[in-house]
Amino acid sequence: MEDLSLSVKNLNKYFYEPQTFHVLKDISFDIKKGEFLALTGKSGSGKSTLLYILSTMDTAYDGSLTINGEVLTGKPQNELAAFRNEHIGFVFQFHYLLPEFSALDNVMLPALKLEKRPVEEIKEKALENLKLLGIEDQALKSASKLSGGQQQRVAIARALINEPAIIMGDEPTGNLDSKNTRIVFDIFRELAAERGQTIIAVTHDDDFADNCDRTLELMDGKLIFQ
Repeated sequence: MEDLSLSVKNLNKYFYEPQTFHVLKDISFDIKKGEFLALTGKSGSGKSTLLYILSTMDTAYDGSLTINGEVLTGKPQNELAAFRNEHIGFVFQFHYLLPEFSALDNVMLPALKLEKRPVEEIKEKALENLKLLGIEDQALKSASKLSGGQQQRVAIARALINEPAIIMGDEPTGNLDSKNTRIVFDIFRELAAERGQTIIAVTHDDDFADNCDRTLELMDGKLIFQ
């Protein structure tokens, strides 16, 4: 289906140390383009493990993963790395910015690595993203001098720089206060509604999840609600 962003079929995941453990059990679901989806469950339910499989960073699983109509299961690591950089943006609980670099430089990095646009065009796009997130006035400030909320918004701007089809967040508001959590949520909502980007966010925040388009809940490695 052309409107599908991501599809998972019969996904199973095992850990083998210190003993065999069935982490994810026969997971199947589809996500539409432009959908804002929350992935929830108690600690140990398998949600972060699932997210890392969806992101193509974990390839040790059974089943199939398709993103934008392309089957990614079984592809070599170099192809997956190139696919990730171009098609998937990441926002983690911790921002992972380079502290000595400016906000602008941090945002530009994934696009410079992709090498598909001139540097000036990348810089212009990075500034647009910072403006979208309301922190264009912080562009030249080093990341270490920014507040926690500002750093997370820079991380989102960085995730957007290659105009990815999917943005994945692992507790993207976990270190933020309620005001900044709302700002980040509203940004994700706008990206999904106005740009058609798919958002998948692991969260423990019930209010965050309740306001998403849909919630997938994991319990003991099984999908119990979608």
